[in-house]
Amino acid sequence: METTRQKKVSKLLQKDIAEILHNMLKRQGNYGVILSITRVTVTVDFSVAKIFLSVFPSEMSEQVMSEVYKMSSRIRHGVAQKAKKQLRKIPELLFFLDDSLDYI
Repeated sequence: METTRQKKVSKLLQKDIAEILHNMLKRQGNYGVILSITRVTVTVDFSVAKIFLSVFPSEMSEQVMSEVYKMSSRIRHGVAQKAKKQLRKIPELLFFLDDSLDYI
């Protein structure tokens, strides 16, 4: 069960990472790709954040996820710049593909 603080940090990370990823995709010219963050979970000690991404169209998911893995340190730096007043330590970001839309 998540604490109130974990939920607040999850929502903050979700908003900031979504904005950073949107800008990253726009700069790279991937206009036909829709990328959304479906869920963010943070551990109790705020050291690790698991981010679940949904990619549409699903054929582009491997390419987009590889780009996200390469840019993960820059994404974490961007989150640190945005959330430096709210968070003392920025958690390690782990990205996972959420393919639940494919099953639906």
